[in-house]
Amino acid sequence: MTTTWETMLWVAFPYVVLAIFIGGHIWRWRSDQFGWTTRSSQMYESKLLRIGSPAFHFGIIGIFFGHVVGLGVPNTWTRAIGLSDHWYHIMAITIGLAAAVACVGGLILLIYRRRTNRRVFGATTVMDKAMYLFLALVIVFGVLATVVHTAIGTYDYREGVSLWFREFWSFQPDPAHMTSAPVFFQLHVISALLIFAIWPFTRLVHVFSAPIGYLTRPYIVYRSRGAQRERRGWEKVGF
Repeated sequence: MTTTWETMLWVAFPYVVLAIFIGGHIWRWRSDQFGWTTRSSQMYESKLLRIGSPAFHFGIIGIFFGHVVGLGVPNTWTRAIGLSDHWYHIMAITIGLAAAVACVGGLILLIYRRRTNRRVFGATTVMDKAMYLFLALVIVFGVLATVVHTAIGTYDYREGVSLWFREFWSFQPDPAHMTSAPVFFQLHVISALLIFAIWPFTRLVHVFSAPIGYLTRPYIVYRSRGAQRERRGWEKVGF
C-alpha cells in the first residue's frame, strides 16, 4: 500500500515535470529564439573541449539508447528474438558502463575546463551550474544503481522501474513499482526528473534544434544604444 507522499512523488510529480518540459520549451521558443543556443565557449578554450565534448556526447548517446531499450522494450520481446535474460544482463552492464565511463570522463573534463579557465567560467550562468550539477547526479546515481543493485545485486529493473516507465506513458503508473525499487534507482529517477524540469531554461534546448532557421531569420538584433536589456534567469552569471 503506497502512501499519499509516494503517490505524489511517483505519479503527480512526473506529470508536473512533463508539463513544465513541454510548456517550457514552447514558451522559450516563442520568447527567446535567439537564446536557443549552446552558448559556445570554444573561442575561449578548445583543447580540452575537443576531448571532453565528444566523449560526453558519445557517452550520452550510448546511455540514451540503452535506456530506450531497457525502459521501453519488455523482456518478453528480447526473449522472443532469442536473447536470454542472462546475456541481456551482461550486455546491459558492459555496454552501459562503457558509455557511462565516456560520459563521466567527458563531463569531468568539461567541468574542470569551465572551472579553471577564467574566461570560460566568466561565461557560465547560474542555470549552467544547475545543469552540470543535475547531470552529474543523474550519471552518478545511474552508475551506482547499475553497479550496486544490478551488477553486484540481484535487482531486475525491467520488472520494476521499466514497468513504471511504460505505465507512465499509458497514464496508469503504479507507484509501488518505484517504492519497491532500490534507493539508487529511486535517486536516479528523481534526479532525472529534476533535470527534465529545468531543461527548457538551459542550453540543453539545443538538443531539439537544427540550424535550418538561420537560413530565413535575420542575423542581426537591433537595439537602441542607450537601452539595457534585463538578463533572463538562465543568462545570469555566477552566484
